[in-house]
Amino acid sequence: MEDLRFDYGDETPELVKRQLSRLAGMTSGLMSRIAAEALGEVGAHKFHFVVLAALDEFGPASQSVIADRTRVYRSDLVAVLNELADGGWIVRAPDPADKRRNTITITDAGRERLAELDAVLAGVNERIMAPLDAEERRQLFALLGRVNAHLAAGG
Repeated sequence: MEDLRFDYGDETPELVKRQLSRLAGMTSGLMSRIAAEALGEVGAHKFHFVVLAALDEFGPASQSVIADRTRVYRSDLVAVLNELADGGWIVRAPDPADKRRNTITITDAGRERLAELDAVLAGVNERIMAPLDAEERRQLFALLGRVNAHLAAGG
């Protein structure tokens, strides 16, 4: 088997250097921090982006459907929706089919905010992937997508 390891450049044990989960976790943490800082500079966070993106692409939905589509915990989603409503980026209205449930809809201001956040995250992606050429970027997305699909399927 090919010797795959990342050189941490320190006194990290050799067994640890060969652990993909450790390298991926460290990389994920760094990427999350960079994205959070960039979004924080415009008064947003990742859940704002994913909720607005889901509403823009799929249309109005209940909180339950939004939670499923975005994988935002239902307990966290209420606060996110409150923040988005306070910003004027979404509106809540009673669902005509079930008055006990609200339907969440993105506003025109929400679409503008989504475009702003998308541009911020495009800059984040560019910063993160700076050492990779276009083909390596495509391969990275393809490979991570395959691994993610495999693990999500119980692999």
